[in-house]
Order: sequence, then C-alpha cells, then structure tokens
Amino acid sequence: MSNAQLQVTKLNAWYGHAQALFDVSLSVDASELVVLQGLNGAGKSSLLQSLIGIGPRASGQITWAGQPVSGWPAHRRAQAGLGFVAEDRRLFTGLSVRENLWIAARGESKAAMGQQLDRVLTLFPVLGQMLNRPASQMSGGEQQMLAIARTLMTCPRLLLLDEPCEGIAPVLVQALRDALLQLCRDGLSLLVAEQNNMLAMHADRVLVLTSGRLQPAP
Repeated sequence: MSNAQLQVTKLNAWYGHAQALFDVSLSVDASELVVLQGLNGAGKSSLLQSLIGIGPRASGQITWAGQPVSGWPAHRRAQAGLGFVAEDRRLFTGLSVRENLWIAARGESKAAMGQQLDRVLTLFPVLGQMLNRPASQMSGGEQQMLAIARTLMTCPRLLLLDEPCEGIAPVLVQALRDALLQLCRDGLSLLVAEQNNMLAMHADRVLVLTSGRLQPAP
C-alpha cells in the first residue's frame, strides 16, 4: 500500500501556447525529502507553482492526502496542509520579523500559535535575535529563513521549496540544510527544487527535470 501523501499523475502546464511541463508524474511520501534538480528553465518553478495552484494553466491529477485537489484554489490547498516558499520569498519587507511570522500564524488559539512560534524560533534561532528588525534589513540567507519560518507558521504537512539555497552564504546554507533535515525528522514532507548538492546528498530521492519532462537521476 502506498505511503504517498502527494501523488501527481500526468501533470501538464502551459504559458499561453508554450508548454512547460509534459506528463510529469511523481509522489512524495510522509516524512520524505525529495530534491528536484534541473537547469534554469527546465520547469522546476512551474511544477511547484502548479502543485500549490498559482502557476500556469495545468491539466492532470494532483492528489493530496487522498483527496483530488487539482481544482482547488491555492488558499484551500494551503489550508489542507500544503506549504509553499517561492524563489523570490515574497516577504513583507516593511514589517518586522515578528510581524511577518504572526501574519501567517494559524492555530486553534493564541496559545497554540505561540507554541508554533516557539518551535519555529528553535529551528531558526537567528530569527529570535532579530524579531523587531524589518525584513528589508536582513541578509538574503536570513530572509530565506524567515520565508520558510513564515510558511511553517501555517502548520503545513508538506513543504514545497523553490531554490532555497540560491544566492546565500555557505554558512547559512549549512544552517538551512540542518533545519530542513530536522523538519523531516519531525515528520514533515519536503519537495525541494534545489541545485545545491549539499541538500541532495541527504535526500531520500533525487528527481531531474529536463525540458519539462521528469526522469530519475542517473
């Protein structure tokens, strides 16, 4: 019996008349780290955006936790446990770190949301030292940690990450890798589009996109 939380079958995507994805099929199991590699323009962002429901026009079947979600809007997929961190992070740069985190908080009570904040700050202790700092005054790596932490405040069960290590200092890449591996140990599933082999070497599986077509890594 499959342990897959996410099941994607023959996903195709288009920008106008230009096709970006061709019959992409994949799965992500519970607590699994799957790394998606491919050259720029291979379709990695198009794939992740299609999964969360904000991408190009798409067809195919996306099943999440046993439910077909292909027709769901992005906010409903997020409420069901899909979390997405875009390559450009999309932070509220005029708000503080604390405000960026609280604006995404979801829980049954303020106490529950506070507990989630504590867990996030334990995972990314550097953020706890700058809670009152505007996001615009953070380094690229710190902003990436904040973007992931903000998505974690929504309590996702699967995290979709688009190039989280791109353009950040090596020491922060290591800290980010350690945090992502801890999330897997804690039971979160991750599908990460990432070229940095520091993360791929720890992955349960590595998949490769080539011109919008998915194939196993050699």
